[in-house]
Amino acid sequence: MGYISELRKVVGMKPLLLVGACVLVFNEAGHLLLQKRADTLDWGTIGGAMELGESMEEAAHRELYEETGLRAGGMKFVTLLSGSDMYFQYPHGDEVYNVIAVYEALDVTGTPVVNDHEGLEVKYFALDEPIPELNPFNEKYLRKAGYIQKW
Repeated sequence: MGYISELRKVVGMKPLLLVGACVLVFNEAGHLLLQKRADTLDWGTIGGAMELGESMEEAAHRELYEETGLRAGGMKFVTLLSGSDMYFQYPHGDEVYNVIAVYEALDVTGTPVVNDHEGLEVKYFALDEPIPELNPFNEKYLRKAGYIQKW
């Protein structure tokens, strides 16, 4: 996060345009892996901002490992999300407009664990019923990507 921290020193909490990756990990039952976020204390998808020099797919692999300890044999591109509805304000006040590449992790190995300071817990959830305490921003892009339809 050095790049973003350096930008924040210049612009403060004003909105930044951030590019990042979201990684969807499904188990054999088709349940989605989410992490309980340390910043918002709700459940969200795996992912984060791209670092300088990274490709979107490299960011997806890195974020998957950093946040869950999992490795993927590949990433399947699902969709690219951007626009005014990708605005997010963090609890501490920083504002961002996200450009998010959504990937589905393929051939995942390992056991999911909290692997960094960004998460408090990781857990699989079925998508056929509402997920308690799902981050509203994450719910928005799971809907846009077509993974949540019924509720």
